[in-house]
Amino acid sequence: MYDICCVGHITSDKVVNSRSVMFMPGGTAYYFSCALSKFDVNYLLVTALAPAEMRYVDELNAKGVEIKVQSSAHTVAFENIYAENQDERTQRVTQKADPFTMAQLAGADAKIFHLGPLLADDISLELIRELAKKGKISLDVQGYLREVVDFKVHAAGWPQKVAALQYIDILKADVAELKALTGCATVEEGAEMVAGWGVKEVIVTNGSSGSVIFSAGMFYTIPAYQPETIIDATGCGDTYMAGYLYQRNKGAGIQQSGEFAAAMAGLKTAGAGAFVGTEEDVVGFWKSFNE
Repeated sequence: MYDICCVGHITSDKVVNSRSVMFMPGGTAYYFSCALSKFDVNYLLVTALAPAEMRYVDELNAKGVEIKVQSSAHTVAFENIYAENQDERTQRVTQKADPFTMAQLAGADAKIFHLGPLLADDISLELIRELAKKGKISLDVQGYLREVVDFKVHAAGWPQKVAALQYIDILKADVAELKALTGCATVEEGAEMVAGWGVKEVIVTNGSSGSVIFSAGMFYTIPAYQPETIIDATGCGDTYMAGYLYQRNKGAGIQQSGEFAAAMAGLKTAGAGAFVGTEEDVVGFWKSFNE
């Protein structure tokens, strides 16, 4: 039995910002896995990508990540273009990977399944329903709210949201995604609506403005912890969720888990690429804001 199992595609990413152009692996599967690679947790990644990009699996294996991988006709290819304000991003998708199936998850038993769809057809409602019989379900909703038109990523609705969210224990969305999901004008209204659909913990991130978590009728305010210089914000949400689920799996409360997650995400922005630090690194960075 694994503590946490992440299901998602590793992507082939092109990241463009005001200072550089970088080529690297990415996606929830990659950033989430790297973030947990040095933590004391029994972790499994279930992913799919084309043979040409299997080196990404080798890279994660070298970091100590256990992976169940399925060959796909293509690897998801993203371009992430950032403005000077790192909270603003434009995305393009130049190719898609095969969707996940229950056969790929045979034998994968976990306390928490973290689902990281990048596009709406990556993970079906049927797959969510089946995984919910095995463990708690955490979902980063972003992929269900995207459509690709002429290679550009645009916001879209999720017709199956009410049917699917009854199976979700923990949902992560940013402010724009929450509004797209609910149509509500405020975070408070949106979080309450999502909870009404059955989600037990609603996490709403807002970049450098911090995050809020709604659970059992209570809102928890989580500050942002930022380094002096922000180098790369790609993968911050995935890093946040890795820290949050790690803490929740250990039995930590929502406030502590959220603050640890925020510190982990903030520390990640201090360098390019994925977070590969330790729990001690996160705690030290977190404590530096309270001294």
